[in-house]
Amino acid sequence: MTTTPKTTVPTRPLGSTGPVVSALGLGCMGMSALYGEADRAESIATIHAALDAGVTLLDTGDFYGMGHNELLINEALRTAPTAARERALTSVKFGALRTVEGGFTGYDGRPNAVKNFAAYSLQRLGTDHIDVYRIARVDPDVPIEETVGAIAELVEAGHVRHIGLSEVGADTLRRAAAVAPIADLQIEYSLISRSIEEKILPTARELGIGVTAYGVLSRGLISGHFTRDRELAPGDFRGFSPRFQGENLDHNLDLVDRLRTIAEAKGVTVAQTAIAWVLAQGEDIVPLVGARRRDRLTEALGALDVTLDAADLAAIEEAVPADAAAGARYPEAQMAHLDSEH
Repeated sequence: MTTTPKTTVPTRPLGSTGPVVSALGLGCMGMSALYGEADRAESIATIHAALDAGVTLLDTGDFYGMGHNELLINEALRTAPTAARERALTSVKFGALRTVEGGFTGYDGRPNAVKNFAAYSLQRLGTDHIDVYRIARVDPDVPIEETVGAIAELVEAGHVRHIGLSEVGADTLRRAAAVAPIADLQIEYSLISRSIEEKILPTARELGIGVTAYGVLSRGLISGHFTRDRELAPGDFRGFSPRFQGENLDHNLDLVDRLRTIAEAKGVTVAQTAIAWVLAQGEDIVPLVGARRRDRLTEALGALDVTLDAADLAAIEEAVPADAAAGARYPEAQMAHLDSEH
């Protein structure tokens, strides 16, 4: 069964210097890219429902659908009630270089490029500031100090409120934090993606940097809804993601079946259990849920009502130990861009 969502989502501080945000954020990428076609009207209705429930953090990237996602959020905010619109906070990633065909060709973190990307995002979002701004992946040709310094200048000018980072390792996190206050690190973190626990998460906590965790359902893999015989739409990221291939998929869905046993014993769904697990890892962690439909949003919000006690957490750990997943979280070429994995 799906628990009833709260009408008002609790809040958590985004690090020691960032804003106070809803304990769950809405990741909007799937409404524009990488998971096949999305229903525009349903996407906007889902954003409205999230805002109405008390979700304040909307996460996007300027390269999601080549600007489509920012324009979608603009439309959703323009048509939302004034109070909901004023509570909304935008978290934007930039820097990815795309081709007309939709390919990725690298990242650009040069200071002039940072300011150029921001100018276009502000126009598409229809706002005078971005609440949290971050490069999507570290540009290997530009020191992180220069990229963060450029965002700091945008903060000083009033165009950006807070500086974030994405998929960086502990050393890069320290270097960036030495330049300017960092609100949060956005990074994949879920029951089956736990590499941040060794060095990155302790470093973030030492520096007072919050974590916005994406991929908490591992792109639907541990949602309880993905099946072995599911046919994916052309261009769906999961069609070439290692964790969704062949024997890897079979192994990973076996892990989900173990998790389902625990969830059913508590009277909640697999997705709610997986989200609640991330919520339980610390008040400094804000999971992003990539709901594209209102029913999925309702299910995700229900995770806020799920309490996992020590026995539950031990049972989950036994069912899905760290490093239990089969396959890397990205194809090899994309893994090479992850400073967090080096």
